[in-house]
Amino acid sequence: MDVLCRDDDDYDAMVKIICVSARRHNVIVIIYGVVSNHSHVAVLAAKERDVDKYAYDLKKVYSMWFQRRYGERRVLHGVEVKCLPLDTDWYVRNVLAYIPRNALDNGCNVHDYPWSGFRDMFKRDRGVGRPVRLMSKRERKAVMHTGDSLKDAPWMVDEDGRLVPGSFCDTTYLEQAFEQDQAFFLKTVGGLNASQMQYLLEEKPYTFERDEEFFKLAQETCLRWFNTPISNLSMDKKVRIIPYLYRTNRTSVPQLARVMSLPREQVARMLGKLKAGKAGT
Repeated sequence: MDVLCRDDDDYDAMVKIICVSARRHNVIVIIYGVVSNHSHVAVLAAKERDVDKYAYDLKKVYSMWFQRRYGERRVLHGVEVKCLPLDTDWYVRNVLAYIPRNALDNGCNVHDYPWSGFRDMFKRDRGVGRPVRLMSKRERKAVMHTGDSLKDAPWMVDEDGRLVPGSFCDTTYLEQAFEQDQAFFLKTVGGLNASQMQYLLEEKPYTFERDEEFFKLAQETCLRWFNTPISNLSMDKKVRIIPYLYRTNRTSVPQLARVMSLPREQVARMLGKLKAGKAGT
C-alpha cells in the first residue's frame, strides 16, 4: 500500500478531514488513529448510509489533498473503504483499544503519538486551544482545509494549529464503554491480540470464504445475536441479520441464499439489489 501520510502536514490534514467530514455527514467521532498508509475511525451514527457517505467523503477529500500536494493522481482509486458495524461489547471495546494501538505501526509509543485521539481520553481537561469558530474564512481554509462554515463547531486547535482531540471526539462514550475505568482501557490496549483484530478489521472483510466456512461464521453470529441456530431463525430475524453478514464479510447474494436457505431474489431484495447477479463482491 502507498504511503499516504508522508510528513506532519499530511497527518494533520487527515485528522482534520476526519473531523470536518464527520460534521458534514452527521456522524460523531469516538476515537481515531492515523498511520502512514491507513487510518481507522470509530464513529456513532443514526443510519448506516451516513457512515458510508462519511467514508466516501473522507476518501475523496484526502485524495484531493494528496493530488494537489504531490501531483499524484488516482493514488486511492483502488482503495476500498470498509465500514463495519460493531455488534457486541467485546467487539466495541477491542476496536476502541486497537485504533490507538496502531501507533506502534509507526514505531511510536501509544501514549505520545500525536495522530490519534488517545491522549485526551480519561482526562478532566480535554485540552485547551484557540476556538476554530473564531477564525476568519481565509484562516479557516488555511488551517482546517475547508470552506465550510464552522461558526457553531466546538473544536479547538493548539498552538501548533493541530486539532485538540477532546474538542471533537466523544470521549464520554469511550469512557463509558470501559466503565469509567482508565486502568481497564489501558489494560485492554496493552493486552490486545493485535493479530486477531487486524484479521477481523483488515483481512476478514476481504476474504471470500467457502460455503462451509461461511456457514460456521453465520451460525456463530446467529447464536450470538438470537441464541438460535440458522435452521430455527424466523423470517424477521433473517431480515435483520442478512444485511449485517453482507456488510461485514466478503460474500454474495447466491452464497447468502444457500446458507440462509432462501431464494436468491428474496435475499437480493433484502439487500436492495436490483439484480442478484450484480450483488457479489
